[in-house]
Amino acid sequence: MTDDGTPDGGGTVTLRFLAAPTDVALLGGTGVAGGRVLEWVDKAAYACAVAWGGGYCVTAYVGNVHFRRPIHSGDLVEVTAQLVLTGRSSMHVQVTVRAAPVATRVFTETTSCLVVFVAVGPDGRPSPVQPWTPPTPALALAEQDARARIDVRRSIEEAMAAQTYTGDSQAPASVMRFLAAPTDVNWGGKTHGGTVMRWIDDAAWACAVGWSGHDARSVFSGGIRFYRPIPIGNLVEVRARLLHTGRTSMHLSVHVLTADPKVGEYALTTHSLTVFVALDGGRPVPTPSWVPQTEEDRRLDAHAVHLMGLRRPRPEPV
Repeated sequence: MTDDGTPDGGGTVTLRFLAAPTDVALLGGTGVAGGRVLEWVDKAAYACAVAWGGGYCVTAYVGNVHFRRPIHSGDLVEVTAQLVLTGRSSMHVQVTVRAAPVATRVFTETTSCLVVFVAVGPDGRPSPVQPWTPPTPALALAEQDARARIDVRRSIEEAMAAQTYTGDSQAPASVMRFLAAPTDVNWGGKTHGGTVMRWIDDAAWACAVGWSGHDARSVFSGGIRFYRPIPIGNLVEVRARLLHTGRTSMHLSVHVLTADPKVGEYALTTHSLTVFVALDGGRPVPTPSWVPQTEEDRRLDAHAVHLMGLRRPRPEPV
């Protein structure tokens, strides 16, 4: 903030801390779980969005999450959230996670993604935010890239929304059920968006490990769309389902649903597509090929391939 209380031109927040043994994916392992990294991403992006918007914000979308290398217990972690685009009530935040051994402090990038927040007023409705103007040429390019991604994101959202998931499936799946606990609460009294993303990663990991017979690590997540908040004390159901396999990769769809225990009617809160790779000794290994048998499974397998094409960078015009 500037001296007069208005947002500064940079619109950036950086968090720094040590990765703890409790952050690792498996007991006795060293690599931090992808879901934990997504929690850190959401917290840094939230702080950035609130600093610019001047009030409470909710996570609307997380996309283009690339997990480039693992973070180890004891590493020094740096999570930088940079505002790159504003709409009427939305704030697009680019988040970069870097890690380094404490002894060397030589940081390398581990994860990057784009998070979209919406400012919310006291009435619970979207609230206008102050327009952001890029203060440097580099941030002007980042804004241009964020604008270019809007159409890609819309295409991905439309493709995902067009799919139906029923019981006509023989695909490997995993389901987790539990209550949203007080420890999951965010600053608005609902379940933290980063916590929901951790649940997504946990369910997808269980499905990927169950299919491959190996440990697995998330390498990409996209199209994480938040439709409604999850009240504390609600029932939560997280469903992960295999859609497509590559040589070492497993593409999974994850739905998060919630219900008031007094009513019991589940409603969709979040949907995501994520990609895991099978690991042996920390290295990618071939995963068993999955061949869809039902009409629905074949359709969703083609859907996963279609999404890969939508996300693939397009060549620059000559």
